[in-house]
Amino acid sequence: MSTEKQVGEVFLLQARQHVREEFLPKIQDCLSKLTEEDIWWRGDETNNSVGNLLLHLAGNVRQWIVSGIGGEKDIRERASEFSERRPLSKEELWRKLEDAVADADRVLARFSPEHLLDSRHIQEYDLTALQAIFHVVEHFSYHTGQIIYITKLKRKTDLKFYDL
Repeated sequence: MSTEKQVGEVFLLQARQHVREEFLPKIQDCLSKLTEEDIWWRGDETNNSVGNLLLHLAGNVRQWIVSGIGGEKDIRERASEFSERRPLSKEELWRKLEDAVADADRVLARFSPEHLLDSRHIQEYDLTALQAIFHVVEHFSYHTGQIIYITKLKRKTDLKFYDL
């Protein structure tokens, strides 16, 4: 096996593991600590609620991985991820995110590392599959941090994700 293929396989595995095993468990832990009301709390109208962030993450993963990499039809309605104000339950929000991640994980599990440099057009961007996957992992990390921060604000406690 070539070094390039090995690096590609490690990249794909690490991308999948970060989302599934690093970010999702932290989000799930935050949800367990937040009330239904907390999920839709926002500091002001310019801020996103945890509920909006969960919808946004699910939409982003579906658009960039399931559609952009996996080839399924892009049905994302990005603006509604941020404008949603009806109180979807924590369970419904979690299910949407978990399902999107599971679908993306299946796409990446069968994705060949030889195609990481293939061109993709996602949203208005022309980029490689590698760039799209990297974007999703980075984006997921960013919003996971926001969810953690909101949880810390609402619960006034250290979540102790790292015991250093």
